[in-house]
Amino acid sequence: MEGDEPKTTLAELGEFALIDKLVRHRTQPSVVLVGPGDDAAVVQSADGRSVVTTDMLVEGRHFRLDWSTPRDIGRKAIAQNAADIEAMGATPTAFVVAFGAPGDTSSDAAIALSDGMWEEARRFGAGIVGGDLVAAPQWVISVTALGDLQGRAPVLLDGAGAGDSVAVIGGLGRSAAGYWLLHNGVGGHDELRRLHLTPEVPYGQGRVAAECGATAMTDVSDGLLADLGHIADASGIGIDVSSALLAGDHAALGAPAAATDQDAWAWVLGGGEDHALVATFPAEVPDGWRRIGAVVEGPARVLVDGAPWSGNTGWQSF
Repeated sequence: MEGDEPKTTLAELGEFALIDKLVRHRTQPSVVLVGPGDDAAVVQSADGRSVVTTDMLVEGRHFRLDWSTPRDIGRKAIAQNAADIEAMGATPTAFVVAFGAPGDTSSDAAIALSDGMWEEARRFGAGIVGGDLVAAPQWVISVTALGDLQGRAPVLLDGAGAGDSVAVIGGLGRSAAGYWLLHNGVGGHDELRRLHLTPEVPYGQGRVAAECGATAMTDVSDGLLADLGHIADASGIGIDVSSALLAGDHAALGAPAAATDQDAWAWVLGGGEDHALVATFPAEVPDGWRRIGAVVEGPARVLVDGAPWSGNTGWQSF
């Protein structure tokens, strides 16, 4: 049977043969002047500035191969880096990827990982322009993303002012709920598990927020309250989040929370990896965004309904 045929491993195939398989038949976007195959890529930045970010995913810490397919992992690796570019008000254009794995890893798995990366990058017209391969004791994926501001000023963390509205686009708490279901082997709620494995970034909305005058912005990667805390600290202001304005997110997680004896508010307020965008606006919020609170005078702090939140506020890397 075909499934019983031995798979070629990375060690057997070799670095350059694998690279050839990964880049063959890929079509780069127009901003890529020199793609994979030379010592470095050349990516055009008509703006004259480049937005750059990098992030790592480590097997067992950020993903599990018994939960995710290689394609899922590839999509997630691109999505979480693209979200950081979006959060600056820029458009993601190109990615450089380094991949470490044991030598006995199937080459088909590496190709599927690349396919997932390309699938996600194509959602917003970007490409994978280069990278590196190395033997490692477990899967490690490092992604560097480039973005184009297209003439706009970057939206930083330090621009929020008292009186601004706080608004979000994208779901909150879904990834945390999905993680809990996967970790505890709870069936059902397939959509939540999917959203943990492959987050849905609101692509293009970073540009929309910037054009609509966003004063500060970030993506919800660590948790809503934790990420709003970065804005509060950088801007020297307070942020007051309204639970009434987050009732829809809470309701969407009510059934899985009840089934697992969990508090849905912990997922909504402290769950990360949704990669929704949250921003502050001095005037009306853009279409599709929803107001969830307000910026108040300092000191720097994040409140829920006017009071400190006593529960978990988000993810810690260490």
